[in-house]
Amino acid sequence: MKAVLMTAAGSPEVLQVQEMPNPAPIRNTELLVRLVAAGINPIDTKLRSRGSFYPDRLPTILGCDGAGVVEAVGANVQRFRPGDEVYFCYGGLGAHQGNYAEYTVVDERFVARKPASISFAEAAAAPLVLITAWEALYERGRLEPGERVLIHAGAGGVGHVAIQLAKLKGVSVSTTVSSEEKAHFVKQLGADHVIFYKQTDFVQAVLDWTGGEGVDLAFDTVGGETFHKTFPAVRVYGDIVTILEPDANTVWKTARTRNLRIGLEFMLAPALLGLEESLQHHAEILEQCATWIDEGKLKIHVSHKFPLKEAAKVHQLLESGSVTGKIVLLISDE
Repeated sequence: MKAVLMTAAGSPEVLQVQEMPNPAPIRNTELLVRLVAAGINPIDTKLRSRGSFYPDRLPTILGCDGAGVVEAVGANVQRFRPGDEVYFCYGGLGAHQGNYAEYTVVDERFVARKPASISFAEAAAAPLVLITAWEALYERGRLEPGERVLIHAGAGGVGHVAIQLAKLKGVSVSTTVSSEEKAHFVKQLGADHVIFYKQTDFVQAVLDWTGGEGVDLAFDTVGGETFHKTFPAVRVYGDIVTILEPDANTVWKTARTRNLRIGLEFMLAPALLGLEESLQHHAEILEQCATWIDEGKLKIHVSHKFPLKEAAKVHQLLESGSVTGKIVLLISDE
């Protein structure tokens, strides 16, 4: 099969398309999946530049998100059969093969049925961001109907699905954007209040929106100073959840004074720690999201599609920081 191999840590040029053997024979509960598309996420560029979680296993294949067609099933597989269309977030961290390839093997427990109403490209763009936003809002942030939430970078990969998941919960959403184009985009997704963070103090904008109280939950998808600068925008006894590691220079005084509950969301933890029940839960999240997608309640925005051979170019684009929605590698014809 053709695959994009990461031959060393470094610049995008370390990603090289090569021929390699097909995946090893499938075991009892595994599926052989012919990949049609692979999603690209910031974790991919971070692992490429600094090295994977398993640096002794180079070369490796990156790519956590995949969508494709089941080609063969293990003897004890119960939920799938050849020809089924699936999507999932599994592999790509340096141990198990990732999805920048024509084929992969995945345990059926960690796979969900692809939404029937969308393309393989849209399906491949969805898993990591859906699971991240779901866990951050519903599980870490304990979001409840009627609450108010601030979502940073609402036009981004995680942000654009977070807005929609929040609205499905029956809450009011404020979000930060950098341009009129992105403001239009997030309003179409259901955002109630849009803040141009480059021109406006987002904390003051949130306090004005909430009558000085602050939001019930803030969701930080940016990191760095944005995390601690958000503390005063959250109500006393409120929640803030971040998907980035808090900076060593984080100033915690305001969070402590306001009795904020801090949530850390790293959806790749189950894969790194071998938590099979949590990986199954991820598949369950994707099954529910597939239902909402097919009901027209949830949309995945793919802004760019590239062939597999242009993986290095895709990494350059993502690292530019100007992407709306998601980028996808197209591996084969749908």
